[in-house]
Amino acid sequence: MNMQKAQPATFQEQTVPQGTRLAGAAALVHELGVAAPVRRPSCVAELHVRDSRRTDGAWTVFDKRYWPGDDLGSHIEFFLKHETADLLVLKRIFDALPPAALEAIVRAAPKASHVRRAWFFYEALTGRTLNVDDAPRVPAIDLLDPKLYFTGKPRLSKRHRVRDNLLGSSRYSPVIRRTAALEKALALDLAARARETVGRTGGHLVARAASFLLLADSRASFQIEGERPPRNRLERWGRAVLQAGKNKLTVDEIIRLHNVLIEDTRFVSPGLRPDGVFLGERDHVGDPLPEFIGARAQDLPDLMAGMLDANDRMRDDGLDPVLQAAATAFGFVYVHPFGDGNGRLHRCLIHHVLAERRFTPTGMVFPVSSVMLDRIDDYRTTLQGHSGALMPFIEWRPTPDRNVEVLNDTADLYRYFDCTQAAEFLFACVQRTVDEDLPREIDYLRRHDLALQRTMEAVEMPDRLAENLLMFIRQNNGTLSKNRRDGEFKQLTDDEVQRIEQIVADAFDGFVEMPGQSPSAGAQ
Repeated sequence: MNMQKAQPATFQEQTVPQGTRLAGAAALVHELGVAAPVRRPSCVAELHVRDSRRTDGAWTVFDKRYWPGDDLGSHIEFFLKHETADLLVLKRIFDALPPAALEAIVRAAPKASHVRRAWFFYEALTGRTLNVDDAPRVPAIDLLDPKLYFTGKPRLSKRHRVRDNLLGSSRYSPVIRRTAALEKALALDLAARARETVGRTGGHLVARAASFLLLADSRASFQIEGERPPRNRLERWGRAVLQAGKNKLTVDEIIRLHNVLIEDTRFVSPGLRPDGVFLGERDHVGDPLPEFIGARAQDLPDLMAGMLDANDRMRDDGLDPVLQAAATAFGFVYVHPFGDGNGRLHRCLIHHVLAERRFTPTGMVFPVSSVMLDRIDDYRTTLQGHSGALMPFIEWRPTPDRNVEVLNDTADLYRYFDCTQAAEFLFACVQRTVDEDLPREIDYLRRHDLALQRTMEAVEMPDRLAENLLMFIRQNNGTLSKNRRDGEFKQLTDDEVQRIEQIVADAFDGFVEMPGQSPSAGAQ
């Protein structure tokens, strides 16, 4: 089957570099009219390229020696050999091809590695079985190269002589590339660092630090959504988060967590949403201006089942817990299965995976939401880096109740995604909690307890009054304000006040506050 269409000047709103021709995924998508974003398009130059390839904006430009020719099979081979694995694009390409086209490719070279991989992907992703004999007895090959990708434990397909090492399945499968940033993060062994920090700290101090970090994470998770709930709602959500990892992650468990989050259900449908959902603004008459649209309601049961099966496979195959947490939690938020609360549940799923895999110390929650709040622009960039490219392929219209109705089949847009950027971002958040937030909170509590003990040795007073005195001094940059001095602490002498101010100064000498933390916050 030969490629027929002329080379375009632009491809998916990207100008094709001069003197090049589309190759691999971009060529196939253009030729077949496939509706899928090619995030890293390739082209082949008419001349030689130094070092065989170079980048030109979003494009990878290959030396002319890489030109695959004008037949479809050679461009599939180019895609599988030289480009990043993109299951969404591959699925849409195979959906557009008649079985006879792949059958001819398989019959022509049934032993070739790239043919067997294409054959496996075709049958797994489309659900169609080609009318060809099983592969000859040749050595089995990995579906994804473990040197380039994080993979699951291989499962042999005898028909194709291929070892399926995806992180999920045809129903839902993330891809995580082995980048220098991720390899470096894995080498840090953050779980061991956290255990070491906790191990050299007394149990009572650890429990108090865990309590504050949980509250900080809960508060930040709501603030990311622009909410400032009352303390009792924060504590209620915190208790739910603290249960993370104790129950198997199922749709029922996720719905239970959603019920904990949404107290007033008068305006929210219970369970998976029955209609559309979007993120964005509204125009002057209230119609949607979506930046992103979640999966269709009718696709939610299958997508959620696929996501949970992939989560189980990643856990059982021993994928690093942070990578698993990123793949499950970010996949969840792209699907957006509820009408409200998806962001907070997405962050709760991170805690679930880390707790279930015993990555976090028992009874402790890493305040990743606090770091995300501090790095809110990076967080949004990470989310939009994936979701933004999908919007041109979602056809929709506003509904009479000013929601959105999706008009085309979009399920594949949520089944397959590259989770590399999200994994790098989550690792950075976890590293800060392990290397900075947890040790700093423990250090704060030690200093606070020392200052409290010495204050009560200097002046006999109730614990709560002494706690307040320390807080007021720290909040006022080391001195007791005149209003407080003339108010509840008027019975203290000037010498006693000066002595206690010095005690606080000595105890907290050199201490650096957590970003966004007010003095004495850790004592709450």
